[in-house]
Amino acid sequence: MALVGLVRVSTDKQNVDRQHDALDPICVKVFEEKVSGKLAVAERPGLSAALDYLREGDMLCVQEVDRLGRDTLTGLMTLAELFERGISVKVLEGVGAGEHKEMNLLLELALVLASERRRDIVKKTKDGLAAARARGRVGGRRPVMTEALTIQAVALREKGFTLRQIQPHLRIAEGANKGKNPSIGAISQALRQHDETTTEKAS
Repeated sequence: MALVGLVRVSTDKQNVDRQHDALDPICVKVFEEKVSGKLAVAERPGLSAALDYLREGDMLCVQEVDRLGRDTLTGLMTLAELFERGISVKVLEGVGAGEHKEMNLLLELALVLASERRRDIVKKTKDGLAAARARGRVGGRRPVMTEALTIQAVALREKGFTLRQIQPHLRIAEGANKGKNPSIGAISQALRQHDETTTEKAS
C-alpha cells in the first residue's frame, strides 16, 4: 500500500508549507496544486495526477477534507471514485479526521461544512468590497487575467482546448507574476465572468 499526498491551496499567493510539513514525512509522493477547490476534477492538475498515480489498495492523504474540494458535489464524486477503485482516504485534521474506506456521514458533513465555509468567505469578501466602493475606494487585487488574456483564452476554448491546455499559451504581461502562466483557477474564473457578461448582454 502506498500513501500518496495531495496539497491544495486556492491561489498562487497562499503558502503550502504547513500541508507539506504534515504530508511529506509520511507519503511516498505528494502532489500539489494551486487552484480553487470548487473546480471539477478534470480542471485540477494535482488531483488529476494523483488519481492517475493511485492504484487499488493505496491511500490518498490530505491534511483536511476541504483539500479534496470545497464544493460538496465535487468532493462527494471524488470520494466515490476513490472508494469504487479500492482506494482509501486518510484525513489528518478537522472534521472527518481518520482513515476511510467507504462513504460515511462524517465525511459528508465535513464536505458540507467546507462548502458552507467557502460561501461564507465569498460573501464576506463581496460585502467588504461593496462597502469599500460605497466609500469611494476600490478594493481587491488587480486581476491576473486581463481583457487581452481572457479574449485569448476564449478563442482557445472555442477551438476545443481544455483549461490545462489553455494555460501554457497565456503569459502574464506585468506585475509580480510577469512572464508566468495564470493559474487554472484564474483562467476558469475569467471565462466564467466572460460567459456571464455575454449572457447578460444577449438578454
